[in-house]
Amino acid sequence: MRYLDHFYIDGQFVRAVSRARRAVTNPETLESVGEIAMGGPVDIDAAVASARRSFASFSKSAADVRLGLLRRIEILFKERREEFARRMTLEMGTPITFSRQAQVEGSLVHIQKGIEILERFEFERTRGGTTLVMEPVGVCGLITPWNFPVLQIITKLIPALAVGCTVVLKPSEYSPLSAMYLAELLHDADVPPGVFNLVNGDGATVGAAMSSHPGLDMVSFTGSTRAGVLVAKAAADTVKRVHQELGGNSANIILPDADLQTAVKAGVHAAYRNAGQSCTAPGRMLVHRSHYEQAVVLAKEAAEGFRCGNVFDQGTQLGPVVNEAQFNRARSLIDSAMSDGATLVTGGTDLPAGIEKGYFIQPTVFANVTPDMRIAKDETFAPIVSLIAYESVDEAIDIANDTPYGLAGYVQGSDVTASKVASRLRVGQVQINQPQWDPSAPFGGYKQSGNGRECGEAGFEAYLEVKAVIRA
Repeated sequence: MRYLDHFYIDGQFVRAVSRARRAVTNPETLESVGEIAMGGPVDIDAAVASARRSFASFSKSAADVRLGLLRRIEILFKERREEFARRMTLEMGTPITFSRQAQVEGSLVHIQKGIEILERFEFERTRGGTTLVMEPVGVCGLITPWNFPVLQIITKLIPALAVGCTVVLKPSEYSPLSAMYLAELLHDADVPPGVFNLVNGDGATVGAAMSSHPGLDMVSFTGSTRAGVLVAKAAADTVKRVHQELGGNSANIILPDADLQTAVKAGVHAAYRNAGQSCTAPGRMLVHRSHYEQAVVLAKEAAEGFRCGNVFDQGTQLGPVVNEAQFNRARSLIDSAMSDGATLVTGGTDLPAGIEKGYFIQPTVFANVTPDMRIAKDETFAPIVSLIAYESVDEAIDIANDTPYGLAGYVQGSDVTASKVASRLRVGQVQINQPQWDPSAPFGGYKQSGNGRECGEAGFEAYLEVKAVIRA
């Protein structure tokens, strides 16, 4: 793999000034699959200066010019999709089928949706005698996570480029292989020099330098709530726009009139998506007391149907979590649940049967979980489902909302009842009866799950300022 010891600044791959390097570890084999250069404030200064120079011209480019750029990106992404999938499987352990079907194809859909929106987006809107002019916010810092390493970049980058912003990207140091490959693709797509820049590094160094940098007009951050607070504090002195998609602890309310077997199975599968490493994972499954025992049996059956193992085997459904810290944290949560009195239905802290190494967490189900337990309060980011009983729908809603997070919620049952429940959930997105994915649906959270929205037209608006031109 090329350029891992480089950054991408001002339209070219440049060698890092610092000698600091970091190994990229495959979480299945625990072996190094590459080594990246780690940047610092000097590299961010260079990247921001490049982005500022290019903003003057790129921000004034015609929409048709930017459309042509997005279409070139789409063509190259289609051609290179398998290499993206392979790199993501290597760097974060997601099974190759999930890398292809969700990570890569999801990214491609977001590119295509960006093209569709730009084709019809109105950058000027007349309201009486006033014209509202939508202008790019400026130079944007993008700080992205490891769990969806390309998709999360794409959901930020495509709308930013579409409206005329220039960007500096810091991908996660845990999943940089696919991000560097994306930089190669953008270079080959003839993105103008300085419009896209990439510096690898950690949050404490590169992330902090970006957040506080006076040359950035906006920071878009996806990651933990703890890190999001640090980003916001660092950005405060320069009064830049801060857009955050942070942690979650989603509840899955299975209503008494739901098809229990379908709802429980779908809920377990949603919670285990990407080994549970999704901020919207519905780890809390709320079931009416009258159906609770049956739901426990169904959840156990669904969990034990998951196949762990070689992540390049197309039959593998569940890979490892990304690193040792996540591995230890998941096992600590499982231990805490048992100490708190929850019943371990299946799974646990041992490696799955037949697996001798790697950061694998067994598909785990807990019963007799109460809302005050740590396993119910914390974001798990692992393949763990906790079944919580409720007596009334009002109680279920109270339990679902009893969290500092507000990213997503799930409701299973008749459409009329489920819709009423959805209206009372304090979250940014509600999925009723496991619908098809809508890539244009605004995505973001309430409370400590962040602010702002990504995806669809809302994703474009995140990177725009509104100027009112008032005429006599």
